[in-house]
Amino acid sequence: MTGDLNGRSVIVTGAGSGIGRAAALAFAAQGDRVVVADLNADGADAIVTEIEQAGGTAVTVTGDLGEQDVVDRVTATAVERFGGVDVLVNNAGIMDSMSAPADVSDAEWNRVLRVNLTAPFMLTRAVLPHMLAAGRGVIVNTASEAALRGSAAGAAYTASKHGVVGLTKSLAVMYRKNGIRTNAICPGGTATAIAVEADRTAHGPTAIGPHFVNLGRVSQPEEQAAAILFLASDAANNINGAILPVDDGWSAV
Repeated sequence: MTGDLNGRSVIVTGAGSGIGRAAALAFAAQGDRVVVADLNADGADAIVTEIEQAGGTAVTVTGDLGEQDVVDRVTATAVERFGGVDVLVNNAGIMDSMSAPADVSDAEWNRVLRVNLTAPFMLTRAVLPHMLAAGRGVIVNTASEAALRGSAAGAAYTASKHGVVGLTKSLAVMYRKNGIRTNAICPGGTATAIAVEADRTAHGPTAIGPHFVNLGRVSQPEEQAAAILFLASDAANNINGAILPVDDGWSAV
């Protein structure tokens, strides 16, 4: 293990793979204790094993974060095992099918909004009393390049990630006097396991397609995790309500 032995209690959602996995490993490497939350039990358990073999501390909580009982278990685990919640990383998310608004089904809309926006809200709401009682806390949300424009995903995903940005800014304003900071990263193309199942001939993918010309370099999950770690660190103490693109300049085009 390397880095400062911070010993904070950290919750990372979607930690079984991709950006969440990289973030969980990075926090653990600097001595933080990590609640690895994921729907996939095998993936989450594998990360906990990797952290423990490296000398770190982590515990798995599995389940659907859109369910209140799972949110309660995640929060209770952090409080009971690690003494509270110092850092919450709302990272879990799913992609849509790049559908244009006229083509989005109720099922797709509800599923994407539930995972990408409602679940982070529910977990944030659950941990806030503990952060407020402690007089400190950091929340880092994973938004998306799609939170900065209308041409990086379908209607459901775009709406959900714009919602994450709005939630982030609201939290920053509401709780800045309580010692709680909230920021978000906006990843561009990143090498993760999230797949896009889309009809490439449909209106949505056809309309979006030309805008991917300036996508930029596809990043590695560790690069996104580095941004999360920075925003959660003391070095970012005066950064609150920031929406940080981590996209090789895609948002600047």
